[in-house]
Amino acid sequence: MRGVIEGLSENGMGILRAGRRELLVPFTAPGDVVVVRRWRRKKKLLIATDFEVVEASGVREAPKCPYFGACGGCLLQHLPYREQLAFKARKLFELLGIEAEVLPSPVIYGHRNRIDVVVSTSGIGFRRIGTWWDVVDIEECPVFGEASRRVLGSLREFIEDHRPSLYNIKENSGFLRYIVIREGKFTGELMVNLVTSEGVLSEEVVGYFDYANSIYWSVNRTQSDVSYGEVERFWKGEFIREKLEGVTYLIHPNSFFQTNSYQAVNLLKEVANAVEGEKVLDLYSGVGTFGIYLARKGMRVEGIEINPFAVEMATKTAELNGVEAKFRVGSDREVESLSSYDTVVLDPPRAGLHPKLIKRLLRDRPETIVYVSCNPKTLAENLGSLREAYKVESIRGLDMFPHTPHVEVVTKLKLKV
Repeated sequence: MRGVIEGLSENGMGILRAGRRELLVPFTAPGDVVVVRRWRRKKKLLIATDFEVVEASGVREAPKCPYFGACGGCLLQHLPYREQLAFKARKLFELLGIEAEVLPSPVIYGHRNRIDVVVSTSGIGFRRIGTWWDVVDIEECPVFGEASRRVLGSLREFIEDHRPSLYNIKENSGFLRYIVIREGKFTGELMVNLVTSEGVLSEEVVGYFDYANSIYWSVNRTQSDVSYGEVERFWKGEFIREKLEGVTYLIHPNSFFQTNSYQAVNLLKEVANAVEGEKVLDLYSGVGTFGIYLARKGMRVEGIEINPFAVEMATKTAELNGVEAKFRVGSDREVESLSSYDTVVLDPPRAGLHPKLIKRLLRDRPETIVYVSCNPKTLAENLGSLREAYKVESIRGLDMFPHTPHVEVVTKLKLKV
C-alpha cells in the first residue's frame, strides 16, 4: 500500500488513507510518501509495522537520538519543535473546542528527570515500538541527559563482573529487571534504583555507582512487569532533592514527581496565577508539588491524596520548607464539603475526575477551580459536566513532554453568576 501521509493522529502517528481504511504510520510526517507492507490491529486502530518512507516531506528534520525509529519513547523527534507545538495546539482545539496556546519547554533535550530502563536478556534500554517483549539496547538517553551514559555504563560493568541473571520478558524470569535513574536538574543530585526479583544483590554494587547521591535496591515480588517494588535497602542518601522556584522537594524511588523539572517551574506559576483567595484545597495532592508552593506564597492549603506514602512525603517536604500546609489521606469520592474553599486545585490521574467528585463540585460550588490535566480527552469529558455551573475563564497547554504527543493543560474555571 502506497500513499501520502495527510496529517498526524491524536497519538502522534501519520495518517495514511486507502479507501475506507485509515492506517497509522509511526515516525512519519505530513507530506511523506510511504509504502506500507504490513500492519496490525490494536483495539480499533490499524498500525503499520513494516513500512518505508520513500519520499521524505520537507517538514522533517534529523532526529538527535540514534535510537529514534526503533525505541517507542519519542514519536516526534523528526519534527521541528515548532511543528510539535503546533500539533499539540491543534490536538487541544480538536478535543476541547478551544484555542489554547502551548507553552514550549525551556529545554527539549536533557529535560527528563526520570527514566525507567529495562534490564533484559534482549537488551538494556526501552521497549521496541509495537512490542512488549523486545528491547532496544541503548548506551544513553538524550532526553534524560549525559548522566544516563555514565549510569548505564556502570550497570554494564557490574553485570559483566557479577553475572546476575537478567530479566527474560517472555518467560517473566530473571533477577535484575529494571534500573530507574532520577536526577534533580536544578540540584544535580542523582539517584539510582535497581529493581530486581527475589534474590541477593551483591553489596559491591555500591562501588559501581559511588558517584550517585542515593542508591536503592527495590524488590518486585509480583508477576507484574513494573519498574518499582518494595525497598529492600538503600545506601547513601534516603532522598535526592529538586529545587523549583525556591521550594525544595524530596524525591524517593516510589514517589511521583513531574518528569520535566524545567517546565514544572512554569506549571507551578500557571497554577499559582490561576488560584484566587486564601483558602485552597489541593486535591490529588501527591507529594505536595502544588500545595507546598502555594503555601509558601502565603495561602492556607489543605491537601488530600489517596496514597499514604505520598502524604508522608508531602508532610516531610512541607516541614523542610517551613510551611504549614496540611496533608491527609483521602479519596476523591469521599471529599467533604468544598464550599468553604476559595479555590480547589485538581490534578487527577489520566482517568480524570470521579463522577461523585463532579457531583460534589456542582453541589458545593467553590468559586474557582484550577484543573491540571495530563489527558485532554478526559479533561474535555469532565468540562462537559462542569459547564453546568462553571465557565472556562482561561486554558493553557504546557509542553511537559517534548518529542511525544502528550501535553499538559491548566484550566481555570469560575462559577457562573
